[in-house]
Amino acid sequence: MIDPPPREVHYGTASQPALPGDGFVLGADIGGTNLRVALADSSGRILACQRASIAGVRDPLQVVARMRELASALLSEFSVAPAALRAIGAGAPGVTDAEHGIVIATSYLMGWTDVPLRAHLEDAFGIPAAIDNDVNLAAFGESRAGIAQAADDFVFLAIGTGIGAGIVLNRQIHHGSTWRAGEIGYLLVPGVSEEPVGHGDPGPFEAQVGGEGIRRQWLGRWSPACTSLPRDLTATEIFDHARAGDALASEVLRDTARMLSYGIYNLALVLNCPIFVLGGSVGLHPVLGDEIRRRLRQRGDRALPLIVQSALGDQAQLTGAVHLAIDVAATALG
Repeated sequence: MIDPPPREVHYGTASQPALPGDGFVLGADIGGTNLRVALADSSGRILACQRASIAGVRDPLQVVARMRELASALLSEFSVAPAALRAIGAGAPGVTDAEHGIVIATSYLMGWTDVPLRAHLEDAFGIPAAIDNDVNLAAFGESRAGIAQAADDFVFLAIGTGIGAGIVLNRQIHHGSTWRAGEIGYLLVPGVSEEPVGHGDPGPFEAQVGGEGIRRQWLGRWSPACTSLPRDLTATEIFDHARAGDALASEVLRDTARMLSYGIYNLALVLNCPIFVLGGSVGLHPVLGDEIRRRLRQRGDRALPLIVQSALGDQAQLTGAVHLAIDVAATALG
């Protein structure tokens, strides 16, 4: 296969290009087990979203086919002709080469490696397409329509099943030289394993403070003598019980926040970003944000960043994908 020509991907966050008022775009969020596709108008307003399970689906072309099905349902629902679609933007978990439109590696999509996702989307939909890492798109969404609209520099921390960061510097998504900027699941901080991990496998930091890591913390400490709570709890349920005063759940919360505060403090020293946005199903839990803030205040450093929670919630990735599509459509229109 001939590599596609390079494409400018250092899209900015300062302003939104204009599209014709009768144009529409699609945004897609590809998760490890679920797929979401949104239809948005020319201003970026999401009209509706369709979702489907992709659990166990290995073939990227099958995922793209499922996206087409969801998109067709959305177009029918709003009586939008396919010719009115201007572009599609999509986010995928893992290392993503946004310039060439390739998902390099991900541990969440059944072993996808070097998948030319942008080309697949353009072939399937017949419109310009762009892709990026899903956390980068969440950061982009917050910068265009969320809590970070006024920020030149900030970091979006997505804490869900795993953990990743979207870094915005001088209103530009920072990808890094090999597209791995923000892969903080591989950070080494006190208390994590120092064993090497395989390419595309979850990292040691993620194994402690991602949603699955928090659950493993709980399982490793649980005993009937320590708590009356069930053994099988999710990370957010553990934090719910910590808020209610359970001692073991509070211990897991404190240790999770301590490790996350290490990561945030280290990133703040390197990047000097004034704002860190917490997102993802786990990152949005209020007691986690409160405990991280408490621990960071103990540092007594006037340069510590402001810790805020996402204004877009679980719509951050889709919002970013929609605005990426708008940028691509505007470029295509010249």
